[in-house]
Amino acid sequence: MSLETPSYRGRIAPSPTGYLHLGHARTFWVAQQRVIEYGGILVLRNEDLDSARCKPEFVSAMIEDLHWFGFRWQEGPDCGGTFGPYTQSQRLELYRSRFELLRESGFIYPCTCSRQDVLRSVSAPHAADDEPIYPGTCRGKSLRDVPVGTKVSWRFRVPDGETISFLDGSRGVQSFWAGKDFGDFIVWRHDGIPSYQLAVVTDDDAMQITEVVRGMDLLLSTARQLLLYRALNVRSPKFFHCPLLHDESGKRLAKRHDALSLRALRIQGQTPESIRCSALFSG
Repeated sequence: MSLETPSYRGRIAPSPTGYLHLGHARTFWVAQQRVIEYGGILVLRNEDLDSARCKPEFVSAMIEDLHWFGFRWQEGPDCGGTFGPYTQSQRLELYRSRFELLRESGFIYPCTCSRQDVLRSVSAPHAADDEPIYPGTCRGKSLRDVPVGTKVSWRFRVPDGETISFLDGSRGVQSFWAGKDFGDFIVWRHDGIPSYQLAVVTDDDAMQITEVVRGMDLLLSTARQLLLYRALNVRSPKFFHCPLLHDESGKRLAKRHDALSLRALRIQGQTPESIRCSALFSG
C-alpha cells in the first residue's frame, strides 16, 4: 500500500498510566504531520491493558491534553469509527483469537519461568531495550509437562540466527539478530492478558494501519512484531522511529517527569505554539 495514496492510515497509541509528556507530544506530532502530508486518517488508540497502572482519570486527561495541544484524529475511543472499539481492554476476544492461531500453528510454547528466574540465569544477557534474553529453559515443554495449577505464560519461539531487517522511514535499514539481539518473548501473560507485542500487532493489522510512527526505543519491538506478522500471515505496516527527547541531565523523558507533562506546561500558561517552538520539543 503506497504512502502516496489517500489510504494512508496512521495512529497515536498512548497508555493511560500517567500524564502525557513532551516526548509523547513530539512523536505523536510527527505521526499527525505524516497523516496530513499523505492525506490520510489518524487513529487514536487507548492502550490500557496494564490494569495495575492505567487509571480512568488518565484516559480523560489524555484526550483533553491531546485536543489542547492540537491533535485531531478521525477515529478513536471518543468518536468511534469503522475499526472500533479503540480501547484495548475491550478487544480481548480478538487478541485471544490471534493467540489461538499462534498456538495451533506451533509458534508459541508454555513457559513457567518468572522474570526473576530469567534474570537469575547466568546465560541471560540483556537486550538493547533492557528486556532480558530468555535462555530457552521451557522451549521443549508442552502443557502436558506443566503441573496443574502452575502459572503459565506463552512465549514466541524466535528463529535463532535469522536476521530480521526492515526499512525504517527515519533511520534507514535496521537489522537485528534473533536469538542474540532479542530472544523468545512473551505473547500471553499468566494472568490472561496479551502482551504488548501481540496486542499491538493485532490492533495495527485489524485497524489497517499503514505506517507506525513511534520512538526509537521500540526498534527491537519492531523486529519481534515482524515475526508475529509473518506467523499470523498478515502484512506488516511501514515503520518510522523518532529520536527520543531527553531532559537537561540527559535522561530520557518519562511520565515521572511531571514538570514536563503537557498538563503541567498548560497550567504554567504555556501555549501549544510556544511548546512546539521550544528547543526541548525540537531538540
